[in-house]
Amino acid sequence: MERIDITGVPETMLQTLYARAQESSKPEHKIYDEKAIEIVQMLDYDFTNAGKDAVMSSGVIARTILLDRMVAQFVAANPHAAVINIACGMDTRFYRVDNGMLAWYNIDLPETIAVRSKFLEEKGRVQMLGISAMDEAWAQQVDTGRESTLVVVEGLSMYLKEADVRQILSIIERHFSNVTVFFEILSPMFVGKDVEKSIKASKASFTWGARSGRELVSLVPGFAFVEDRSLVETMQEMYPIYKVLGKIPFIRNMSNKIAVLEK
Repeated sequence: MERIDITGVPETMLQTLYARAQESSKPEHKIYDEKAIEIVQMLDYDFTNAGKDAVMSSGVIARTILLDRMVAQFVAANPHAAVINIACGMDTRFYRVDNGMLAWYNIDLPETIAVRSKFLEEKGRVQMLGISAMDEAWAQQVDTGRESTLVVVEGLSMYLKEADVRQILSIIERHFSNVTVFFEILSPMFVGKDVEKSIKASKASFTWGARSGRELVSLVPGFAFVEDRSLVETMQEMYPIYKVLGKIPFIRNMSNKIAVLEK
């Protein structure tokens, strides 16, 4: 067993990892993340708070279903792409969508990558970079010669400030000429709220939100807004009541969204 002692935003990666492992262990799972199950079994960590946080868990699974589909669709259309996974934490999407030709980069803070590297050996087509998303250095270490690039920013922006979001998008805009961005955003109504108890226990807090990807384009005009994908899309697969609730604009706007931008 590997003991992990981290707090704050980096600790949230263990909460989301546990949510995926728990869902994958159910007989009728909505996702199957074999790596998450394996890693959780190796961890000496108290997952009590995560196990009780149904709000966090359902959101993580809905997000995972939606982003797995979106990334898989992008990969099918761009089989030789580079995929840059910013704030990767303990994400294992590469192992679910890899086609044998991708270049994949998992990027996070050095202390997060130090934890990740204890459980995942990544080299060759999939690599880990211990660099802040706000540091231009990460963009200088990835293969910019691929025919297309996808950047996924999942589970990060809600812990940042607007200036940080602008910095990340500006780095992407400056360094990539043919790029698509999947950028998760939190509704502003939840900023400063302790909605997810396991996140509060980690001493992390929601500090930024946006109503639409259109707000991201206003921060960095070099991008074009394509669409917003609400997590309601996949919540209704988990909870049929959302087939009705999801038609209510207020409910749909409460949900986290995946903003799709292109340059």
